[in-house]
Amino acid sequence: MESTAFTYLRHLTLRVSHTVHRGPAQRASLVLHITFEDTVYAQSRPAPLRESGEHLRVCPQGYTCCTSEMEENFANSSKNEFEAKLKEASQSVQGVFAVQHKNFDGYFQDLLNKSEKSLHDTFPDLYGDLYSQHVKQFRELYVELRQYYKGTTVNLEEVLHEFWMHLLERLFKLLNSQYVITDEYLDCVFKLSEQLKPFGEVPRDLKLKVTRALIASRSFVLGLGVGIEVVKRVSQVSLNQDCTRAIMKLVYCPHCRGMGGAKPCLNYCRNVMKGCLANQADLDTEWRNLVDSMLLVVDRFESPSNIEITMTTIHERISEAISIMQENKKTITNKVFQNCGNLKASTEVVGGEEKRQRRKSNMEEKAVGPALEKLVANAKGKLKDLKDYWVILPNALCNEKVTAASTNEDKCWNGMARGRYLPELMGDGLASQINNPEVDVDITKPDMTIRQQIMQLKIMTNRLRNAYNGNDVDYQDTSDDFSGSGSGGGCLDDLCGRKLEKSTVKKQSDSRTVQKKAGQGVPGASSVFRPSIFLLLLLLFTTAFTT
Repeated sequence: MESTAFTYLRHLTLRVSHTVHRGPAQRASLVLHITFEDTVYAQSRPAPLRESGEHLRVCPQGYTCCTSEMEENFANSSKNEFEAKLKEASQSVQGVFAVQHKNFDGYFQDLLNKSEKSLHDTFPDLYGDLYSQHVKQFRELYVELRQYYKGTTVNLEEVLHEFWMHLLERLFKLLNSQYVITDEYLDCVFKLSEQLKPFGEVPRDLKLKVTRALIASRSFVLGLGVGIEVVKRVSQVSLNQDCTRAIMKLVYCPHCRGMGGAKPCLNYCRNVMKGCLANQADLDTEWRNLVDSMLLVVDRFESPSNIEITMTTIHERISEAISIMQENKKTITNKVFQNCGNLKASTEVVGGEEKRQRRKSNMEEKAVGPALEKLVANAKGKLKDLKDYWVILPNALCNEKVTAASTNEDKCWNGMARGRYLPELMGDGLASQINNPEVDVDITKPDMTIRQQIMQLKIMTNRLRNAYNGNDVDYQDTSDDFSGSGSGGGCLDDLCGRKLEKSTVKKQSDSRTVQKKAGQGVPGASSVFRPSIFLLLLLLFTTAFTT
């Protein structure tokens, strides 16, 4: 006489023990191991099928060795195991993004540190008093650049403009130290600065390149952070009861029918996973858009005016600008005298003008360094690998460890018995599950957590597309809200360049009067953070649509 005892053990492991009374044959039970990914179950064979199965609520009714309590335990186990597998997959993706985030963020901040160090190492010997009198502004410039990179509400155009006005003041006084120069006279000089162009085209060119480089770098790093957060939040979405029952039927019901050796049919497993991950699959479109936008932005890092060249030559461009004004001192002074009047000679004894050799920027001769090349190549490969993540996830979970081989389609578990699985394979996404034969999916009730993450992806994609075109979405004028609305357009490089080229020289006199004494005022402090109207409307529309 044979008897069967079942014990449910924690840690998601079921051990079915079949005790055989010693008989003449003295035969012992045979133990089989069945894996759902890494979870191992042990079942004895042969297991007696004594119950009619009328008490079962998930597994097919018929002779079974499972009790109602076992079926309930199997359901809980299925839920825990599946959520653990989803979490494991999401942590792998988060890990890839986290490594990229750490590498690029560290690289960009290191560039700023090296750039500032180069300036402070070379300028004291090169410019003497000009450097010592202007050292505070040099330091503040890099403080503002770092703050802007970190995403604070700094108006970079104002920061750079004020830097050049401070430098113009110091250098004009130094080049004309034999005269008495009042604040009112300096205001007149500032008003002429756009016409005079005392530093040539360096301020305009540096503004375009620095702005574009920092916008691209901070948007790319922010995009990596959003990717991490989206995957993390989606992995925390709980499975509903219908999905739990479907997975239990897929994994455990064969054992209740004494078919422990039968693996699920491939398309049967895929239909279960597509039904359970229907909401997650709806992330695919916006996830792809995010990855494509990040690939566009990362290409900027390899462009002729990439961030490495731009940042490491800031001190050279400033030196070039100073040299231009020194060489054109006579022309600039004559134009100032013509428009602002002659200056009175100073009675104080002052030192002569320091003669410094001009240092031309050698930007054109520099190429992308190997560190940046390696970072960019690695990032491109990783991003492309993860582009299809949400739609290949069901297939990844139905791998060869879980499902029957294609050569064994007639002997796999099809949800009812051993045999071929006949229903068609469902598509991806919530709308495609209306006729899913394995999971009852309500396509009218999308998961709100996932919908919120879809919106986060849309917002980040819009920011990246603006960054690719050289636009900072935080300071973008409301008239430009059509850009980045989904087409990836908005402005061509030349047009974006012209927008950045517009300066605030007309306002410089008023702001200069307030800020020039005692270093009052923080550059960019008066700027107002204005989120894009387009993003707000898009958020409201989506919320209304999904509720």
